[in-house]
Amino acid sequence: METLSTLDPAKERSLKTVGIVSYVLHLIVAISAVIPGLNASIALLLVALIIDFVKKDDAVGTWQESHFRWRIRSVIYAGLAYIVTIPLWLLFIIPGWIAWFVISIWFLYRIIRGFMNMNDNKPIQVN
Repeated sequence: METLSTLDPAKERSLKTVGIVSYVLHLIVAISAVIPGLNASIALLLVALIIDFVKKDDAVGTWQESHFRWRIRSVIYAGLAYIVTIPLWLLFIIPGWIAWFVISIWFLYRIIRGFMNMNDNKPIQVN
């Protein structure tokens, strides 16, 4: 994996800009999922996901590669968790709301953690 010092500066800036845009879009959606009454469009999340899928190959071998994987997996895992918990909404509204709130907090945590690591020019370390 390339380190920051061996990475082409223009490529590093470009990937970091893409990462910032993607993290901000994810963050808008994550915050609106946690705060009742705010409704960011799922379209923002889909735009961020498409950006990540399109640009992830450009980050292969760099410290930013882990951020693309992190964002893509965060969306996929959260989406699957929301889908799996749909029956709670249909059968029991309160447990469904609680499940979706917990999923949203988890998603928000992942976006903030990733954003902080990227801001410090560090890859995501998954333990």
